[in-house]
Amino acid sequence: MPFSKNLENLTAPFKRIKNRSLVLALGFLILTFCLLLFLILSDVSRLISGKDFFYVIQSHPKQTLIEDENYFYANKGLYKTNKEAFLRVYKIPESMPIERRENLSKGSKMNLALLFFISSMLFGIFWRLPKRLDTKMSLESAHKNELENAFQRYDALGVRFEDIAGVDEVKEELLEVIDYLKNPKKYQDLGIFLPKGVLLIGPPGVGKTMIAKALASEARVPFFYESGSAFSQIYVGAGAKKVHELFMHAKRHAPSIIFIDEIDALGKARGGHRSDEREATLNQLLTEMDGFLKNDEVVVIGATNQMEVMDEALLRSKRFDRRIFISLPDLLERQSILEKLLENKKHALNYLKIAKICVGFSGAMLATLINESALNALKHQRTEIIESDILEVKDKIAYGKKKPQTLDENQKELVALYQSAKALSAYWLEIEFDKAPLLGEFIAFNENKIHSESEIKNYIKVYLSGTIILELLYKERYSLSKQDLQKAKFLNEFMASELLLAPTKESLSVLYEEQLEFLKPQIAACKRLSVLLLEQEYLEHSNLYDLLNG
Repeated sequence: MPFSKNLENLTAPFKRIKNRSLVLALGFLILTFCLLLFLILSDVSRLISGKDFFYVIQSHPKQTLIEDENYFYANKGLYKTNKEAFLRVYKIPESMPIERRENLSKGSKMNLALLFFISSMLFGIFWRLPKRLDTKMSLESAHKNELENAFQRYDALGVRFEDIAGVDEVKEELLEVIDYLKNPKKYQDLGIFLPKGVLLIGPPGVGKTMIAKALASEARVPFFYESGSAFSQIYVGAGAKKVHELFMHAKRHAPSIIFIDEIDALGKARGGHRSDEREATLNQLLTEMDGFLKNDEVVVIGATNQMEVMDEALLRSKRFDRRIFISLPDLLERQSILEKLLENKKHALNYLKIAKICVGFSGAMLATLINESALNALKHQRTEIIESDILEVKDKIAYGKKKPQTLDENQKELVALYQSAKALSAYWLEIEFDKAPLLGEFIAFNENKIHSESEIKNYIKVYLSGTIILELLYKERYSLSKQDLQKAKFLNEFMASELLLAPTKESLSVLYEEQLEFLKPQIAACKRLSVLLLEQEYLEHSNLYDLLNG
């Protein structure tokens, strides 16, 4: 039993050898050693009687007889006989030369030295091989542990969709992804494959990271987080290696989710002043998401607020198949967010009233607002939050963003009129849009599409509409029209370059006058729309006809 156990311990390292070529080489080496050992130690001479030996030397009288301490050898060592017994009966011819050798029957000293050298060499190989195998396995284990530590896996994130308010439409978009991760076979049987990537687009603080965490929690799959800037390395190839290792790690735990926050830092458009390192890293990401090898059951979620700077190859289908735009919460969404934030706090607040005074606040800003209000109440030795706490800290929170995003009542009326005129003009001029918010742009001109001259002119008129309505009502221009006026000038130059027309200020002035004449009889309609916009903070294109004729 002890012997078998020792034998098992001795052969254990070799059982771990996975390289077939190495096993064959070791087997051949051992076989060669055994054969060589047999040849060295074995005596190949044939032992014969003295009579037969005398006959052999008589048959070949010119040969050299070899002797050692015990034997005579004839025919170059082919035959041998006992020396002492032979000399008692026979006499060696005087003409036959005799060569004296020592211990010929036991092998020469050189053979023994060669045997010792080969034995030592094989012993050294077998002594070091298990150690080298253990070292290799230790290095592989260390590399595996390094990967585990480099990319931390988050399983218990503690965030559910029910914990996030104000993003109901986003939740619906992600339900299919969740169901696929939970029940992949149901979709695969129908030939439906998981989206390779989901891109969350929206301004800071709207909850992109929290939505990604909730997605992982709902699907109950491993979640790997990395920021886009973490892939920026000094040495060329280091960033690409990190991308490859991240995906390799995620595949090992598939189905899984990779979340890359601020992905625009990694996925900016190639060319220009981009470095080789950044381009190599981006190329590796493109390959991992939709390369030659399949990458099933690993969903990549990216979050950005600058989609316009990202590389087109990263935005195409089979990479980021699904894009989800997350805007600042509207009135009702702010109300639901406030209800969620205040459910475990004592307060005497009217949710709708607070939501109305927080126009332009993101979900993160509302969370900060409630926290600062609670601190303010504590400072005044109160146990519940009241409206005065909100009003005291609101400006401090709001001015962390751009001032135009936080408006007093007069400014809100100006913005509502401005946006209403643009929405009205876009509706009658057949410029596509989904909804017109109180804050934010809703008209986007795509330079890559084919446009007619009249279509470009209509876009220019829409961009001029806000300026015109305020000038009609208040007899002056306002700074909020700056960006739209710049867009109108750009489109005037774009129209000239694309249609080979000479850009002139007169052409822009003509369009301004035409739109002025159009809006003069529409002042009442604009005012009516602005009231509705102030109440619900957006105007939907599908309901605009009813609103205008209601």
